[in-house]
Amino acid sequence: MLSRVIIRNASLSHGSKYPPFSLRTFATAYTDLSIGVPKENFPLEKRVAATPESVSKLVKSGISVEVESNAGLLSHFSDSDYTAVGATIGTSDSVFLKDITLKVRPPTLEEAEKIEGRTLLSYVYPGQNGELVDKLKEQKATVFAMDCIPRTLSRGQAFDALSSQANISGYRSVLEASNEFGRFFAGQMTAAGKVPPAKVLVLGTGVAGLAAIQTAKNMGAIVRAFDVRPVTKEQVEAMGGQFLEVDFKEDGSGSGGYAKEMSPEWHAAAARLFADQCKEVDIIITTALIPGRQAPLMITKEMVHSMKSGSVIVDLAAENGGNVGTTVKDEKFITPNGVTCIGYTDLPSRLPTTSSSLYANNAQKFIHSIGPQTTKEKGIYQIDHADEAVRGMLVLEDGAMMWPAPLPPPPPAPTQAELDAKELAANPPPPDYKAPFISGSKNALYLGGACIGMGMVAPDAAFSSMFTTFALSNIIGVQVVLGVAHSLHSPLMAVTNAISGTTALGGMHLVAHSNSAAVTALGAAATTLSTVNIVGGFIVSGKMLDMFKRPDDPPEYYHYYGVPSAAT
Repeated sequence: MLSRVIIRNASLSHGSKYPPFSLRTFATAYTDLSIGVPKENFPLEKRVAATPESVSKLVKSGISVEVESNAGLLSHFSDSDYTAVGATIGTSDSVFLKDITLKVRPPTLEEAEKIEGRTLLSYVYPGQNGELVDKLKEQKATVFAMDCIPRTLSRGQAFDALSSQANISGYRSVLEASNEFGRFFAGQMTAAGKVPPAKVLVLGTGVAGLAAIQTAKNMGAIVRAFDVRPVTKEQVEAMGGQFLEVDFKEDGSGSGGYAKEMSPEWHAAAARLFADQCKEVDIIITTALIPGRQAPLMITKEMVHSMKSGSVIVDLAAENGGNVGTTVKDEKFITPNGVTCIGYTDLPSRLPTTSSSLYANNAQKFIHSIGPQTTKEKGIYQIDHADEAVRGMLVLEDGAMMWPAPLPPPPPAPTQAELDAKELAANPPPPDYKAPFISGSKNALYLGGACIGMGMVAPDAAFSSMFTTFALSNIIGVQVVLGVAHSLHSPLMAVTNAISGTTALGGMHLVAHSNSAAVTALGAAATTLSTVNIVGGFIVSGKMLDMFKRPDDPPEYYHYYGVPSAAT
């Protein structure tokens, strides 16, 4: 049993967005923690919950790990691979006596009985396996469900086994389809004739759907995709797919990043779209699932019968009833009109090494986060309800039902000022076309009045001429600078300073022709400051331009232009 030390009776309100409540919180040092990894006995299951790589990380942190003999054999991990990284090899009974039992599939009732009041980490599906949850609850076990990770939690992506395994399913579904399809995926033009590219339709653009789109596109197929969530359109198009839309406006985005159930009107419009697509495409891959419910039927038997002979359908929702009317769970079925319907539920297990590695990494990172993520105490395993990932995956704690996790409190109501600002942004006032003309007219009036006033007090015509030139120069300069983007102001001002430094010529002229000591001093000062402006301006501009140089650009020797200038 876990060597537990009571830490506190905590009111879990420190930074948590869940409602505070009192619950005992325990802590266990990693050196006192043990993990057992049994062999998966579910039909067709080849995965293992821990790989030598993940075991090595657990052992390195001080946790002892025992793996059932030949648990990783179907994933191509031998017992010697585990012992080499510090694990011990046990029996099918001894591994369940450890503090934490680490599995992939939900345990059977017989396996659950072996867990007794200890801890289980695996897929559980508590909404569908009520008898299993009741059995574990009766034994006062603590249960974490890998399928209950809050998928909208950014940090939770490292523990998201659903996504890591769905990615493999999507990839493998395309391989299974290509194996049954009688043509190339990519089109070809050869001397022997033209081969058109395969047309692939992916229904559902979650993790599995996007993986299928990417794989089919990489193989050269024309890919179309559909999802009830409009926000996925950009992702599909970014991968080179064509996003199909139903001629009925309804957003299917649900809570937790999943899709929600749609209205009957939407289903009728979607059925028309799917019926048309079934007549055109060669391969259909369906991935639509709603958590805790039967998979929605998207492709009816009539649609399948309208498809061309040789077409292929891969239904990734077969384990939950399927999205296709002709799907047979765990079987490949060929319809009378020659359409191959694949309902395999073990697609991740068909790539056992990769799927086991990803699942094991998810589990290992989650175990190492239980405690240190929020308590900041390294090397201490501690269930902390302030950790949103832990609280979301916690199904049972010492037999107490903790699933589903409480919803976070609603955001505070917006203030009246925020509502007014939102209303103004949604309904901006009509543009005032007169305003810029009135403003320009006023500025012209002010400028004209100033010029007339200055002319009235000017001592002679030469002063008026120079002042007019000065004023116009300022106006032109201001308008030029205002017309340049802010990101270009720095190099613009640097060059402008260099150009304006030509006032050095005026200073040199005064020094050469003046008979007054004061005028000569002013001319010398103007020449000096202008020279600094020229040199500094071009140095700054040069450094800015150097930032955009490529490594393979030829060298520049502009400084040689200074030789004739110095000689002159």
